[in-house]
Order: sequence, then structure tokens, then C-alpha cells
Amino acid sequence: MIEERLGCSIREYFEREGEDRFRDLEEAVLDELTQQKDGVLSTGGGSVLRPNNRRHLRERGQVVYLKSNPDELFRRLRHDVNRPLLQVADPLTRLRELNAARDPLYRETAHFIIETGRPSVPTLVNMVMMQLELGRAVQ
Repeated sequence: MIEERLGCSIREYFEREGEDRFRDLEEAVLDELTQQKDGVLSTGGGSVLRPNNRRHLRERGQVVYLKSNPDELFRRLRHDVNRPLLQVADPLTRLRELNAARDPLYRETAHFIIETGRPSVPTLVNMVMMQLELGRAVQ
């Protein structure tokens, strides 16, 4: 959705306008989308950095934190050139730093935490669906 509005990739926008301008746009889009009744949002990892985003996500929906450790993320992302914050000399160290800073924010925002490990996509989807169903049953 953000790239559609920008008319370019997030990486291009990041390089041209900087992270703060990107986070402003991200906040506006999350505010708008979290006001819709139905849907699934897949946010970027930095979306929890702003208090308004955390509040809107937590209050307006059911948030599932798909938790992966930095080493696993590095294995998945080591060849990804589209993530601006990982375009550094040592992306594994950067992932560890980002995880240390963001994990408490993810936990603050999430209704459910699922340790991802290495399941297949269908297995992970089933895990999320089961957790959401269990959460509804408890309410």
C-alpha cells in the first residue's frame, strides 16, 4: 500500500527522503488502515517505533507478533537488497541491534506471540488462525 502511494519502492523513498519522512507516511497509512473493519495488515518491522502506531494496532485489531531470532532472519534476508536498514557492512549485527531495540515494542503491541522457527507457510498460517480462534474463545 505504501509503495503504491509513493509510486516507487520503499528503499528508493528511504534513500531520497530519509527514514523520518518514511515513518510519517507509514504512520498516516497505518492510522487509515487500522480504522477499517476487516483485513490483514503485514507491517514493516519498524512500524512499532512510533507510539501512535503501537496504540492504533493494539486498540483497533488483533496483533500477532511472528517472532524470529536474528540468525534466522539473517538466513532468510541475507540476499535481500530491498530493506534499507540492512544495507550495511554487517547485516547480522544490524539485525541483532534492531531485535534488541524492537522486541520490547513488539511485545507491548502484540496480543499473541508466535515463535516462527522454520515452519512452512501453510503451517504458520494455521498457527496464526488457531491462536486467533483461541483468543476469541477466551474473550
